[in-house]
Amino acid sequence: MQTRPLGNTDLNLSVIGLGTWAIGGGDWAFGWGDQDDDQAIAAIRKAVDVGINWIDTAAVYGMGKSETLVGKALSEIPQSDRPLIATKCGRTNAGNGQIGKSLQRESVIAECEASLRRLQVDCIDLYQMHWPQPDEEIEEGWSTLVELKQQGKVRHIGVSNHDVSQMQRLQKIHPIASQQPPYSMIASEVEAEIIPFCGQHQIGVVCYSPMGKGLLTGSFDLNRARGLCEKDHRSRDPRFQSPQLEINLEFVDGLQSVARTLDWTVAELAIAWVLRRPEVTSAIVGARRPEQIEQTAVAGKRSMTEDVTDKVRQLLEQRSQALASLDGIEQARV
Repeated sequence: MQTRPLGNTDLNLSVIGLGTWAIGGGDWAFGWGDQDDDQAIAAIRKAVDVGINWIDTAAVYGMGKSETLVGKALSEIPQSDRPLIATKCGRTNAGNGQIGKSLQRESVIAECEASLRRLQVDCIDLYQMHWPQPDEEIEEGWSTLVELKQQGKVRHIGVSNHDVSQMQRLQKIHPIASQQPPYSMIASEVEAEIIPFCGQHQIGVVCYSPMGKGLLTGSFDLNRARGLCEKDHRSRDPRFQSPQLEINLEFVDGLQSVARTLDWTVAELAIAWVLRRPEVTSAIVGARRPEQIEQTAVAGKRSMTEDVTDKVRQLLEQRSQALASLDGIEQARV
């Protein structure tokens, strides 16, 4: 699989990274429903087998469960084959599956130590501030990450979900290795400022949800969306509910036609779309079962032509017009 350098670091990441948000299970506020642990571990091992060289996780995914499963999988993989590990801090366990927010020094240090234990590693390859919240604590949190790097507990430090002004504040303290924003065909806001800023300052971009949390896989339909369980946070996401859902599914139907002409899947098309940007180092692709990552990893070999890019843009414009008409309907009701 292709690799790309992560910003100014010595890390070369495969253009597909394995995302482990979903394997945290459903017993927390942003879960994806129940998860088979053996299948999760098999998915991690399969990711390594197909050439993926890094795994993205976070302490808050399943309140430590995702990191624990990653750690168990790592223990079963020969040292020479082990992937790089990226995890995050700043989201804490507030009890009853709810999430706390802290970037205070003591909290970040405690989170790092707990992540090292769960992952069964001595050093985390990429440690990221998960969210810039509370905003007034981001400098304290970032300074703590710098301290952890100096101590050798983490190799490189990055951010996730930060805007440009927040990154500028942190850059004054220590260079940012990477930014992890949401980025997909249906979540492209970062194209305006965040991605260009990262390109200008040699900050690697590792984007999450390139397949729109599953909407852009081509396997979602009305019945599946309506059948999402309460433990799956997508059941509360407006993009998975009427009337946005029908518009999104119509958009995916259009993508199916484009993908068929290329002999690709819709998922491959969605991943290739985000990887077309030279600022993007890697797309984080989630998998709960080994066959899922086996099917999507091939997207790491795909590249978009200008003709295909134009066809997708036309479909995106049609989607935008349909969503805009919804806004008009809502305003008329007020």
